Amino acid sequence: MRRRHASLAGRKRAALAPLALLLGLWQAACGGHEDRVRTALHALDRGAPAEAVAALNEQLEVETAAELPALRGDNALLLLDRGNILLSMDSYRLSARDLGAADKSIDLLDMSRGAAHDLGKYLFSDDVGPYKAPAYEKLLINTINMMNYLAQRDLSGARVEARRLGVMQRYLRDHDGETALLGLGSYLAGLAFEKSGQPDEALLHYDDALRHGSYPSLRRPLRALTRGEPRSPRIAALIEGEAPPPPLDEADEAELVVVVGFGRVPQKVPQRLPIGLALTLVADDISPTDRARASELAAKGLVTWVNYPTLARGKGGYAIPTLKLDGRSQPMDQALDVEAQVRAAWKKSEGTVILSAITRTLARIAAGEAAQGATEAAAEDSGPLGLLVGLLTSATLTALDTPDTRGWSTLPARVAIARTRVRAGTHDVVVGVRGEVRRARVSVAAGGWAFVPVMVLR
Repeated sequence: MRRRHASLAGRKRAALAPLALLLGLWQAACGGHEDRVRTALHALDRGAPAEAVAALNEQLEVETAAELPALRGDNALLLLDRGNILLSMDSYRLSARDLGAADKSIDLLDMSRGAAHDLGKYLFSDDVGPYKAPAYEKLLINTINMMNYLAQRDLSGARVEARRLGVMQRYLRDHDGETALLGLGSYLAGLAFEKSGQPDEALLHYDDALRHGSYPSLRRPLRALTRGEPRSPRIAALIEGEAPPPPLDEADEAELVVVVGFGRVPQKVPQRLPIGLALTLVADDISPTDRARASELAAKGLVTWVNYPTLARGKGGYAIPTLKLDGRSQPMDQALDVEAQVRAAWKKSEGTVILSAITRTLARIAAGEAAQGATEAAAEDSGPLGLLVGLLTSATLTALDTPDTRGWSTLPARVAIARTRVRAGTHDVVVGVRGEVRRARVSVAAGGWAFVPVMVLR
């Protein structure tokens, strides 16, 4: 009799061990990342950035934006979102701090894969494992942070971000077989080195920017920088016919650079896809064994849907910003179509994401079948215990399958840039975009410069 009780107790412990594990994972994974940012994004839609920051602070478990959170889980992503919103509120110092801290943390997370990640990714949910930022996000961290430093006239900080951007660009070019370069980052890096009195370094970055756009606003600055025959064919083509302007300090002039980010990139949202359609979409990639198994389960009615993330609609990507300087309209260059980068990156990875969702579904069902013996054994001794173990292998695993909707949600859909010479003194800058009007009064000395970033994230 004692042996029988010991055996039953052992079976109970064996059955409850996975229950404890799964309940812990359920608490971590229940609800996708989109739930954590929903309140903040709704506040941005209403034009209430302070409320958006407050909502993120609550998720980060801090009282104010002056505090850095513990960078566990996916808090680094929320810190990127908070940093972008702070930039839109002209809180450049706090924004730079948030973006810098998040940048380092996301690097660390990329290297922290292990057995626990693999278990979560292939059995429970894609968002159990550490977040791996796509190339455009990694590059935009440094690009946007350059705006913070330039707005504060901190050229040393801007050059640091420019060099980090260059390192990431070279890494992507060498390891991914593509450059994944962004013209805006190279443009701002060129500006940072130009204003630091390093024209050769500036010209290298400006030349790189011209790979991705014509940037008419660079014509006059590049003519002033070259002072001779340019070595780059791209720079030569842009400045052809442009007369060298007098140096700024000799003309009682200054330079004003305005960068406008507006709208928001498409957010990742969960979607249910019929298993038949999912199998069709990955027909060239799925193994014959997995295809046969999925088709068999679908025929039995055991698998009907596959959960995976997809992109929602973006916001404001086709708006046209206006810029007035002292009441006069100024032209703006389109510097970056971020939404296009997001959609191109997603198109390349979507098949892999769907394939992973199918594989994970099959793994869950296999786990359920393997656990049936434990369910029956537990049911012999205790009905409630058997019910709990049964839930572990069916509804619980299904609930844990939250599609990975993580991403930098507050990236602007597009960015425009204007650069012009102005008389030394005080100037009124008025930007209109997405139903908002932003005003700034800027003072610049002769031979000086000012940088005005504007973010309207709605």
